Amino acid sequence: MPTIKEHIEQYTEELKQWRHNIHAHPELGFEENRTADFVAQKLQEFGVQVHRNIGKTGLVGVLRVGNEPDAIGLRADMDALPIAEQNEFEHRSQEHGKMHACGHDGHTTMLLGAARYLSETKNFRGQVNFIFQPAEEGIGGAKAMIDDGLFEQFPCDSVFAMHNAPGLPVGQFSATPGVVAAAGAFFDIDIEGVGAHGAHPENGVDPVIIGSQIVTAIQTVVSRNLRARDAAVVSITQFHAGDAYNVIPSKARLSGTVRTFSKQVMSRTEERMRELASTIAKGFGGTAQVDFRPIFAPVVNDEKEAQFAADVCSSLVGPNNVHTNSPPGTGSEDFSYMLEQVPGCYVLIGNGENRHPVHHPQYDFNDHASVFGASFFAELVEKRLQPNSP
Repeated sequence: MPTIKEHIEQYTEELKQWRHNIHAHPELGFEENRTADFVAQKLQEFGVQVHRNIGKTGLVGVLRVGNEPDAIGLRADMDALPIAEQNEFEHRSQEHGKMHACGHDGHTTMLLGAARYLSETKNFRGQVNFIFQPAEEGIGGAKAMIDDGLFEQFPCDSVFAMHNAPGLPVGQFSATPGVVAAAGAFFDIDIEGVGAHGAHPENGVDPVIIGSQIVTAIQTVVSRNLRARDAAVVSITQFHAGDAYNVIPSKARLSGTVRTFSKQVMSRTEERMRELASTIAKGFGGTAQVDFRPIFAPVVNDEKEAQFAADVCSSLVGPNNVHTNSPPGTGSEDFSYMLEQVPGCYVLIGNGENRHPVHHPQYDFNDHASVFGASFFAELVEKRLQPNSP
């Protein structure tokens, strides 16, 4: 009798075709209509019941065997990024300015592969909820699904998700308890000054000067307002002001992101940023308004479920290929909101060494990882929803 991995290897070429199809037709958050249609079609072909329009373009596939009440949730994200792809292979993006630069095409494919296997073998008892989420890239897809009653309509005892990790060899996993990814926020600081001729700055209040001082001051929040063990990142990524060589503008805008490993540190960072921006602007005779928007909560893996996920990974690839003490990353993931509702684990799967990082215009998901990811999801189900003994 073949193992789960051996069974799924039988449709390796189809997994590749599905992934390339999705990669060639990327869609941004809450616009994943074609992708959702493709996923729904495949699930229906497998005999999985499909529920659409949960979180706008999100969907859930339901596969039940027997009458046992136990249920598990498996989540994959579907959206792409507003990046112009620089690859030249045949399955490159056909949508200008959009590409699957984070591997969500691969995540979707792996979950579809698991759905096909589980529908064919049905070697479990209970309910599997295949959660295909839209708009993970900072747009609120997980929260939208939750607000639409995701876990009320499809109760789960536990929930799991997986993300590819460039640099980690294919065939390796990371399943670590506790905080594994950062909380994230976006912010805009709108500065109001007084415009003037560039030759007569004494007649104005220069918002560029104010903004420059704010940029410098904000960099001290981490080093001077937080404890050394309270890691945080504050990055100004945009500075917009003026459009003429000889005009001091009346307005400027700073934008950027904050990453922390706790909500408390995020709140403290926001507080200090507001104070610094306001007082600095006032000192120069201007004003500054801060729009601070928390987008992601920290991803916190349940200790028990992380150990369970690690055990599944070990049975699949051997314990030497499973990392259980990886340091948390400063990237963010809105799967965090699902983990606030249901205990679970966010797992990393190797995308190969010497690969482009995620969000790079030449990134591509490694098709060799698809079988490992689909096998992990499938084995999770069989081990958690074990059939009753005769």
